[in-house]
Amino acid sequence: MIISPGARVIDHIHLMRVFVTVAKEGGFAAASRALDISPAAVTRAIVALETQLGISLMQRTTRKLRLTDAGSQYFADCKQILTQIQAANEAASGINAAPSGRLTITAPVLFGRMFVMPSIMQYMQRYPQVQVLAHFVDRLTNVVEEEIDVAIRIGHLPDSSLRAIKVGQVRQVLCAAPAYLQQHGRPLTPAELHAHAIVASSALAPNAMSSSATSPNTTAAKTEWGFADGEALTRVTITPRLMVSSNDAALSAAVGGLGITRLLSYQVKQEVERGNLELLLETFEQAPWPVHVVHREDKHGSSKVRSFIDEIVDDLRAQIEFKV
Repeated sequence: MIISPGARVIDHIHLMRVFVTVAKEGGFAAASRALDISPAAVTRAIVALETQLGISLMQRTTRKLRLTDAGSQYFADCKQILTQIQAANEAASGINAAPSGRLTITAPVLFGRMFVMPSIMQYMQRYPQVQVLAHFVDRLTNVVEEEIDVAIRIGHLPDSSLRAIKVGQVRQVLCAAPAYLQQHGRPLTPAELHAHAIVASSALAPNAMSSSATSPNTTAAKTEWGFADGEALTRVTITPRLMVSSNDAALSAAVGGLGITRLLSYQVKQEVERGNLELLLETFEQAPWPVHVVHREDKHGSSKVRSFIDEIVDDLRAQIEFKV
C-alpha cells in the first residue's frame, strides 16, 4: 500500500503532538491520559518519531523522563509549529467564530486583582466557551516558555519578538503613614532617606530596571532607588529595616507606620485617598513607567486572544493614567 505525502504529514503532526504532551506532562502515563489514548500508543508514537528523526529525544528511566539536548530544541520547535497550526485553523474558521479554548493571562498581583480581573470576568460572561488561566505573580514570566497568551507588563520592555500595545503609565511614589511622619519627620531630599526606616519590596515591577534589590534572604540586604535631579538621575543606596517579597506586604507595613516605602501609584491610590498614607518627595520622581499589553499573536491569531486583547486594551486605557 502506498502512503500519500499528505498522510505522512498528518501522521508526523500527530507524533509531534504526542511528543510535546509527553514532555509537558512529564511521563507516558500522564500523556496517555491527557490525549485519551493508550500508553502503548504513546510509546509507539515516540519510538516512531525517534526512528524517523534518527535521534534520541528522551532519556527514560523507571523514575523520571528527561529530554536530551536535541529533544529540548525539538520540543521548543514543535510547540511553535503546533501553535501556528492551531492559529491557522482558528483563523480559517472565520473571524466571526465565537472564541473558545484556554486563554492564559498574567499580570502583577495587585494590578491583576484591581484592573485585570474585572475585564476577565466580563470577558468570560460574554464568551462562555473560553477557559481562563490567570497567573497573578510579582515576577517576570517568560511569555514563550510558559505559553502565556497575554501579559501585562509594567516598566520599560526589553527588545524581543513579542508584540506590545501601550495602554498608559504609572508613577513610582514614596509614601508613609501620617503617624510615622509625625514621629520621625518628613524627608525633604532623597539623601535624607538614610535617616529613616525603609520598607522595600523586591517585587516592585520585576521587569523594570530602574530599581533593584538583593534577595530578601540576604543579611543586611540593600536596595537602590533612583530619583530625578533636574535632568540627571541620582541613585540612593539604602539598607531597609524591612525587606519583603510582595508589594502587598510592603503596603501593609507602610500603612501600619513601620516606615517609608516605594510602590507604584495605583498600588497606594486607595490608601492615600483614605488618608492612611501620604506621598513624599514628589518633585524628585522619575519619569513614569509605561504599561503595556504584551502578546505573541499576529493579525491572524486566534479569535480568543485577539478579542481579549481588544477588550483589555480598551478597559485599561479607560483607567490610565493610573495616578494618585
